[in-house]
Amino acid sequence: MKKIEHIGIAVKNFEVSVPLYEKMLNTTCYKQELVASEKVNTAFFKVGESKIELLCSTDPEGVIARYIDKKGEGIHHIAYEVEDIYAEMARMQTEGFTLLQDEITALIFLRLLAQLLGSHLFCCSPFQVQSLRRRW
Repeated sequence: MKKIEHIGIAVKNFEVSVPLYEKMLNTTCYKQELVASEKVNTAFFKVGESKIELLCSTDPEGVIARYIDKKGEGIHHIAYEVEDIYAEMARMQTEGFTLLQDEITALIFLRLLAQLLGSHLFCCSPFQVQSLRRRW
């Protein structure tokens, strides 16, 4: 793994959370995006090299809404930048982690395309790309 790419935080209400994080982080939200396939709105903040992504469900049955119902608002995932997502998936399985998604989704395809164009990929848990849970 090269670095932590961003930290994803599940929130109930964008109208409250976006201004709150702007004040707390002393920066403005630089990007908001609706990810219709995941039933979620996202908002990104950058502080130095670090990025924070707020995740707000657009559907009471969406992944983020269910996560908040079960665990409350808070950290949902940590995204890691990696050189080779396939090698990283294999390494994590060898280390005893369970992939909650074991195939590349359409969302990841865009990141694979970006890698071919000279950018790097990242893997993260359960929401966007790859989910890893330690077997205890």
